[in-house]
Amino acid sequence: MENIMSNTQNTTTFFNLTVTLENGEPFFSYTNHDGTPKSGDVIITKNCTITYQLIDQTGKGLKFVGAAFMTPFDGIIDAVSTDGSLIHLTDLDEVSGNTQFQFVLSNTSNTLLVLSPDPEVINREHN
Repeated sequence: MENIMSNTQNTTTFFNLTVTLENGEPFFSYTNHDGTPKSGDVIITKNCTITYQLIDQTGKGLKFVGAAFMTPFDGIIDAVSTDGSLIHLTDLDEVSGNTQFQFVLSNTSNTLLVLSPDPEVINREHN
């Protein structure tokens, strides 16, 4: 399942990241803003902000603390900011390619951090 951004500038694409517990382990699922299931990956064709809203259904007080990148210097994502419930990935779309990352979350049960499975941002050439 891919989400393809429209060819407009300075747009925001919005996803929900729901975290539940399955057998005591965090389970991550992604949906579009309208609730339709999604892979978490996003295809970008213009500069934009990619926003994920955390929906914590674990009862563990999860909060976004950031995003960790496999290739942090590839120029795909230019900035990350969070207020704990929303995380914003700024993509100026100046570089084509893919980057993988994991969301980093804190919890109120202990001092350990939680990592999400790795969604991917894919920058494609402009048409």
